[in-house]
Amino acid sequence: MTIKDEQQPLHILFFPFLAPGHLIPVADMAALFAARGVKCTILTTPVNAAVIRSAVDRANEAFRSTDAPAIDITVVPFPDVGLPPGVESVPALNSDAEGDKFFHAIHRLREPFDRFLAENRPDTVVADSFFDWSLDAASENGVPRLAFLGSSMFARACSNSMLRNNPAEAAPDDPDALVALPGLPRRVELRRSQMMDPKKRPEHWAFFQRVNAVDQESYGELFNSFHDLEPDYFEHYTTTLGRRAWLVGPVALASKDMATRGTNGLSPDADGCLRWLDAKPAGSVVYVSFGTLSLSSPTELRELARGLDLSGKNFVWVIGGAATEESEWMPDGFAELMARGERGLIIRGWAPQMLILNHQAVGGFVTHCGWNSTLESVSAGVPMVTWPRYADQFYNEKLVVELLKVGVGVGSADFASKFEARRVIGGEAIAEAIGRVMGDGEGGEAIREKAKELGEKARGAVEKGGSSYDDVGRLVDELMARRSSVNA
Repeated sequence: MTIKDEQQPLHILFFPFLAPGHLIPVADMAALFAARGVKCTILTTPVNAAVIRSAVDRANEAFRSTDAPAIDITVVPFPDVGLPPGVESVPALNSDAEGDKFFHAIHRLREPFDRFLAENRPDTVVADSFFDWSLDAASENGVPRLAFLGSSMFARACSNSMLRNNPAEAAPDDPDALVALPGLPRRVELRRSQMMDPKKRPEHWAFFQRVNAVDQESYGELFNSFHDLEPDYFEHYTTTLGRRAWLVGPVALASKDMATRGTNGLSPDADGCLRWLDAKPAGSVVYVSFGTLSLSSPTELRELARGLDLSGKNFVWVIGGAATEESEWMPDGFAELMARGERGLIIRGWAPQMLILNHQAVGGFVTHCGWNSTLESVSAGVPMVTWPRYADQFYNEKLVVELLKVGVGVGSADFASKFEARRVIGGEAIAEAIGRVMGDGEGGEAIREKAKELGEKARGAVEKGGSSYDDVGRLVDELMARRSSVNA
């Protein structure tokens, strides 16, 4: 449905968590709803507004020739909690102590959130699940809350099982012991070391239990996913668990800003990247990126460099701007390999990931399995080499490798944040996984063919008549009907 002939368009407030992996899909989602005639407002802080400004401006520019309302960004000050100026986002945090201050600031955002609801009375708020207090605030203002965490349905179902049953508690005290998650459509097992340990992280465990409960009490939940990707888990989530859900993705396909979305400062290395790819044969390049929240030790970087060299494949490797000096990790001969520029290209800083993944030269993606990256790879029809670190990433690896069969794991075994140590993956294992995904063997051909099929289904889902296009329309219809009944 497109809203027409209404005195006031439906108004949705989007309230994303302060991290690029949460902000970017919300900006894309706002563009999806705005294209259907919905007035969309994004509430965030100055530094985070800069991250999505380009994408929002490009969307509004595209809307000028239509009757779609412009997307607004409402900026509120980041609370003063003793963090350095400009530290307003998770990637900028350098210690657990800064993390504690940051979450104190998150709670203090309730006051401007309350004030916006009271003054503007939106028809609904799409609030990040990590703002668990936003349900009470929305209820007090008579506004229904839709939760959005930016994860897969499979991961949310696994997380629900873990938080309700704590199966690791009864497992052997062995990091490599297999732990089954009960109550899911198919058997899902993880090593104990791949799961959050409630004894090591009691505060995190309690927080995620609260988040899960609050989301279940909300009006419903939005997912950056599509029905053909995880149909069994949509059925499980909505029927077995009784939770209301709309699948509206892949939302990145709504973006009018493939080059600079998610940043206010593209890497200077990015300009030459696409020209470099143009000179490479189709499917010959492996793309390597671990998102905005992962840090690698010098030893890990060294083994990854060895793995890329051993694989024999061309590569584009994105290394965060704060990475250690090359002299600390670069193996012998690698500098010469890079200097010639024939086999490899390193990008320091922010890369145009969607443009890279959709380039015909790219035939594989070494990824941390963050959901945004995973879904962007699916949308591009590119198979994955999976290397999860923490959060929902081990669940997403299970989905990619075991259910969808569009990837191969490197053997990552430790649930560990960027401040924690983990076992190092050897270069030989990395090279083997790349070879299995991009090589000439029968298994690689099947993985690539499956990835291509999923890419076609992903693109079809957001087109007119597709499942995600229809879910957006159904939600808009329901919210309009709710407004009419409330105002009657």
